[in-house]
Amino acid sequence: MILEELLSNVPVWRGDTLLLGHRPRTLPTGYPDLDGLLAGDGWPGSALTELLLDHYGIGELGLLCPLLEELGQAEKPVVWISPPYIPYAPALRQARIPLNSMRWLSPDTVGDAAWVAEQCLRSGSCGAVLFWPKALNTKILRRLQLAAEQGECPGFLFRSRAAATQSSPAALRLLLQPQPQGLGVELLKCRGRRPGAGICLAV
Repeated sequence: MILEELLSNVPVWRGDTLLLGHRPRTLPTGYPDLDGLLAGDGWPGSALTELLLDHYGIGELGLLCPLLEELGQAEKPVVWISPPYIPYAPALRQARIPLNSMRWLSPDTVGDAAWVAEQCLRSGSCGAVLFWPKALNTKILRRLQLAAEQGECPGFLFRSRAAATQSSPAALRLLLQPQPQGLGVELLKCRGRRPGAGICLAV
């Protein structure tokens, strides 16, 4: 009780709250339960989000479909860089995602892919950047995070679950796992939130 009174009367930042007067731009996820889990009630609008998973095809794109639909309707281009499979147009249409706002790029090398992702994030002309990197180091991650901040563009990195043990400057890191009821989402890192919380979404 005494500790709570002390904290309420002195300018101490608490990790589970956002800084007073500072509310970073966020974008609704389209899932109210997920919005409630995240700081600012949505995806970071000017930062990196890492989606960590064991293998592709567990519903990770379904997690982003509401955002992609909204960006497409606003005619904001979404750039897909080095996805593991060719984006399937009929499935995107079924999810009501406007295809004319989607851009698919497949650079030849790992270095080229990272460079393209950085330029797209920094350009200020993209609604979002989706990137499936084959390899990343801390230096590249920092450059991507800085580019997202400068371009005020959300970047989504799809990475192996093994990357969870590595440090990252990304504002948000989520561990995704398939569950019988849907897609399990666990909070690994989130500015303004304690890690460890999780939910299951029907995506």
